Formats: sequence, structure tokens, C-alpha cells
Amino acid sequence: MAGSGPPFDLSVTHEGLDALVRAIRQEADGKALRKDLAKSMRDALRPGAATAKSSIMGMASSGTGTGPGLRAGIAKKIRPEVKLGGRWTGARVKAFKTPGLRHFPNAPKRTNRRDGGWRTLTYGREPWRTQTGKRQWFDDAFANDTDIHIAAVQEAMEAMARRLAARAR
Repeated sequence: MAGSGPPFDLSVTHEGLDALVRAIRQEADGKALRKDLAKSMRDALRPGAATAKSSIMGMASSGTGTGPGLRAGIAKKIRPEVKLGGRWTGARVKAFKTPGLRHFPNAPKRTNRRDGGWRTLTYGREPWRTQTGKRQWFDDAFANDTDIHIAAVQEAMEAMARRLAARAR
């Protein structure tokens, strides 16, 4: 090997991640290496997930209901997701649907909306009313730190590439 870099092109794109996953598959213990890469990429995104969770917990609440907490229910469903192969390859922080939360599966999406909010019954009966959430709570959580999260994921990918390059020597 001429240089000290990995034997494949690495960049924080789908192609770079696909190249890294292909190189991992060629190794004898590729499954363990993929698990390590996925874990390190998820760990790199955990601070962003924590920021999004604290952002939704900062949403105003009237707090008069006896049902499960809307903000806490949404915060529990925010987590980093990494997939290495298949139809979608990449790393992201996702707010998953909340099906058991007051029959409101789209709570993360509806509370993040810029316009309108969502309609709900008052104590389960008429009249309908419109509630608004903390607009852009999820998007704003990542607005200033996008470069930091991309760099952390790239560092996790580069660490795995260095690990593979060291094996090839």
C-alpha cells in the first residue's frame, strides 16, 4: 500500500459509506465490524438526540390532563438510527411515531409543524379546538450543530477505515 489511508474512497456520502460497508463485508468478521461501526455512528449522534429531547421537553404545557405526558412520550421516541445496507444506508436522528400516546401517532410531526398545529376534542367531546406545539423544535435542535454531527459521524467512519487499513498491512 502506497499511502497510509484506506484502500477505498471514503467520504461522508452514501457512496463513501457504501464503500466502507463493502470493505467490511469482505472481512472474515464483517458482522462484528458492522456492529462496531453502527454503534460508533449512533454514539456520535447521541448528543443531537439529547438536544432534540430537551427541546421538546421545553414545549409549553397546560398540564391538566391525567393521561400520559405528550412531551415525555415524544422524547422517548427520539433516537439515533444507523442502517448499513439495504434500501437506505446512512445515519440520522429520528423522531419515531408514538402510536400508544393518546391515540396521537403523529405527535412528533404535528408538534414540529410551522403552521396550524393539530385539532383535538376538548376532554374527548365537542367542541374541537386547535392546539399548537413548539414550532420547529426538532429542526432547530440541529440547526447550529449540523457540522459537528457530520464531523462526528465522519470520524466514526474514518476510525473504522483506519482499522481496516491496519488489517490490510
